[in-house]
Amino acid sequence: MGRIAPYLLYEDGAAAIDFLTKAFGFEEVMRTEDGGVVNHAELRLRDDTVMLGHPGADFESPKSGDYPGAAVHVYVDDVDAHFERAKAAGAEIAAEPADQEYGDRRYDARDPEGHSWFFATRISN
Repeated sequence: MGRIAPYLLYEDGAAAIDFLTKAFGFEEVMRTEDGGVVNHAELRLRDDTVMLGHPGADFESPKSGDYPGAAVHVYVDDVDAHFERAKAAGAEIAAEPADQEYGDRRYDARDPEGHSWFFATRISN
């Protein structure tokens, strides 16, 4: 299991879970709800975890604020196949797969509430 897990805020946690599992290949591990609102959920991709929850009164999701959300960088085995899956699932593509000068092949996407996701495969050291 990974040791660092980003915690992302979503106004519609159920829709976020549905999107993240279909578009990006995460597996839902657990979910707690109160009155139809997802208070906390954990999703896994291989050994890594992403947690999410409702912003509540003290925070905002990028959807309701005028700022970009968190940016999450994820390594996958085949970035081009991952890109095709995300695109087919309706992910907003911000940048198509491209080789980067630092040794990754990466594409960028945004989820429906504005968080940025960078998916990459290491192609050289």
